[in-house]
Amino acid sequence: MSNILSYSSDKPEIVSRAELAEDQKPEMLSLRPERLSEYIGQAEVVETLKIAIEAAKKREEPLDTFMFHGPPGLGKTTLAHIMPMKWR
Repeated sequence: MSNILSYSSDKPEIVSRAELAEDQKPEMLSLRPERLSEYIGQAEVVETLKIAIEAAKKREEPLDTFMFHGPPGLGKTTLAHIMPMKWR
């Protein structure tokens, strides 16, 4: 389960998604990019993904398998969530 930085008090604190108040969840979760065009950083990776997705669409074949590797905070999970949306 991932954590979210919360500003509900006078100082920021990290809380789990489960601890967020119900009314905060949609607001906090909407900060995650939903399209490759909204994704900031990792330009080379994003461009490679765009090419792979478009090529698979043109060939009418399934998308290849990708493994994202690296330290926390690079956006691996965000890219994994964006890819199926881009595929549609």
